[in-house]
Amino acid sequence: MGGVDPDAGGHRAVIAVDLVRLSGLVNVDEISGEAVLQAGTRAPEAERLLAEHGFELGHYPQSFRFATIGGFAAARSSGQNSAGYGRFDAMVTGLRAATPTGDLDLGRAPGSAAGPDLLRLLLGSEGAFGVITEVRVRVHRTPAQRIVESWSFPDFQTGVDALREVVQRGGAPTVIRLSDEAETGVSLAQIGRIGKALAKGASALTVFEGEDAQERRARTARLLAGAGGSSSGRRAAEDWMRTRFDGPYLRDALLGAGVFCETLETATTWSNLLRLRAAVTTALREGFAAAGAKSFVMCHVSHVYPTGASLYFTVLAGLRGDQLSAWEVVKRGAGDAIMDAGGTITHHHAIGRDHAPWLREEIGDTGIRILHAVKRELDPQGIMNPGVLIPPEGDDD
Repeated sequence: MGGVDPDAGGHRAVIAVDLVRLSGLVNVDEISGEAVLQAGTRAPEAERLLAEHGFELGHYPQSFRFATIGGFAAARSSGQNSAGYGRFDAMVTGLRAATPTGDLDLGRAPGSAAGPDLLRLLLGSEGAFGVITEVRVRVHRTPAQRIVESWSFPDFQTGVDALREVVQRGGAPTVIRLSDEAETGVSLAQIGRIGKALAKGASALTVFEGEDAQERRARTARLLAGAGGSSSGRRAAEDWMRTRFDGPYLRDALLGAGVFCETLETATTWSNLLRLRAAVTTALREGFAAAGAKSFVMCHVSHVYPTGASLYFTVLAGLRGDQLSAWEVVKRGAGDAIMDAGGTITHHHAIGRDHAPWLREEIGDTGIRILHAVKRELDPQGIMNPGVLIPPEGDDD
């Protein structure tokens, strides 16, 4: 989202802060189920260090191989296991940050009524207020068992209703995802079934971890089957587990071969989900058509909540010429469609610079003034990641 693109912000130079040496496990509280990690710790290293103590964080976004603990916090990351373990911001129980006007050490207890929660103010701040240096997180014992299963549904709407039943009635999977008809066909083709008859409809996958995995799998299976789903075995889910971090590199390969490929995501309530999907799909198709390109739009439900879910779109297009300029126009149309249809401008990709034009519409004028006030207090010279999250005051009208 342009969150790390260099911008001098009116200053004479740009300094990039690399926290690679601020890395490591500070401590593990096995009784409380908490661990303190330095912010520059990459996710695979964090899991390795925790595993030595019999624990894991269990946060696995597609960026897992190179992302850091501080990055997870700064961008309010959401991982593929969020149905079971929650988003990263829900895992954070404390953090330390260095700001130009002073240090912060937040998160004294697992629950508190001591005024507004300043810890939450730093989560999602994207480096605009200071540098997160240390994060305390909730961890759990390394799962003793993992069970995966794939499902098929007659159509996307039936699958959406089934996922809602699971999350609202307590099926408790660690991972649950639903691909629409277009993405289902592409996914099946990718695992060696090109040229063969592909199953129609939408597909889902479930993953269960822990000692009670079998019990939770059985409960979820009853709910999915009762809502119109059919089990299709383990193969597709196992293939997804094996390749789940490869998506971004496939995109780069397609771009290199001249096929435009990009993603965007949003979230809304269950009652508004299908309307939002239709609006964004239409905006993407019409945007590329106006650019003289045919497009192929895919969508999946990537994260679920009792009251709603996220939608993750992938679009392929035969763009010629300046792909970036064409995408900027299409992206603006898709962003406007998201806001008009009642979605959030970002569920887990964060604001950066790319989504900043829609932040005022999402949080209102008063919300923008609050963020500017925090920026002025913590970063009066405007040196922390200029232009990210909120534009400099006076430049956002």
